[in-house]
Amino acid sequence: MAPGGRCDGPAGGVTTARPDLTIQGLGKRFGATVALEGVDLRLPGGSLVCFVGPSGCGKTTLLRIVAGLETPTTGRVLLGERDLTRVPVHRRDVGMVFQSYALFPHLSVAENVAYGLRIRGVPKRVRLARAQELLELVQLPDVGNRRIAQLSGGMRQRVAMARALALDPALFLLDEPLSALDAKLREGMQVELRRLQRRVGITTIIVTHDQEEAMTMADLVVVMGDNRVQQVGPPLEIYRRPANRFVASFVGRNNFLPARVVAPDAVEVAGVLAPLAPDVPAPSAGSEVTVAVRPESLRLRQRAPAGAALQGSVTFVRDLGRVVETRVRVHEQELVVSGRGGFVEGDGVWVELPEAGVVALAS
Repeated sequence: MAPGGRCDGPAGGVTTARPDLTIQGLGKRFGATVALEGVDLRLPGGSLVCFVGPSGCGKTTLLRIVAGLETPTTGRVLLGERDLTRVPVHRRDVGMVFQSYALFPHLSVAENVAYGLRIRGVPKRVRLARAQELLELVQLPDVGNRRIAQLSGGMRQRVAMARALALDPALFLLDEPLSALDAKLREGMQVELRRLQRRVGITTIIVTHDQEEAMTMADLVVVMGDNRVQQVGPPLEIYRRPANRFVASFVGRNNFLPARVVAPDAVEVAGVLAPLAPDVPAPSAGSEVTVAVRPESLRLRQRAPAGAALQGSVTFVRDLGRVVETRVRVHEQELVVSGRGGFVEGDGVWVELPEAGVVALAS
């Protein structure tokens, strides 16, 4: 499904295109504390967007402003042409799933799902039919009569999502929805949540500190740090072309080496000429930069290869089963290389730089 396009709805019908969510000049202060500053975003309707960043970076505050649970100090929030900035939460047409799920233990699963419809005065027969439809959508067709205490953590998470979707909201917001689950269940739920979002076609924003979670699910990743947006883009673009060292450090693992730009397409790293990755703006010749190289992009060789390579010695080897992690000392720096094994501590090796080029970040 292309962001903003048409898609199959929960009942097998067709939903119309969703409006874009636009955030303009957003800032938020709590007294003298700056929580957000200068946030400008345009999020395509119908897409799944992940806000990712370290604790305290402002991602949850931004989600709460979109939901209407916080009022921005500056800026606006628009859904299509509608200005939501001062619209109260109950009139925003937003469904939200909290980390705790906040389900009612005294109600059945179906009654939990239908609770919002009940508040709106929808007849019991209609709301319970809608609840059953949504339970089938989240692959829990036979639990409607159960109590919440009888459900596993993953099942409760699905019930919370079904309840948030019951009113067919314009926006679906989730704050760390999978953090309470164990690792194996969380991985499975990432896939299920992505499939669910594609089926209903609703604009979805997920807050997470888990970068792998964002890479698995998102059409668009918003990387936040220091209370502002650091980079916005598709997951692979964020991973392969980080905008700065903060993004390169936070999203995945990277090796960093000082370098100097010697040509529009080349840098000098520890006396070795290395190509720059294409389609990445390079600083002017003579500029001091930092080169970022992913561990899986490096190769270890016993002899000097034909391409750009750095000579070093193995300092540590860790076999992780699916991959071997080798640490190599190169010019007083330690590089991490992920790949096949075959080397032991003390071996002299050559670390081959990627033929596709390295990423240069401003120092």
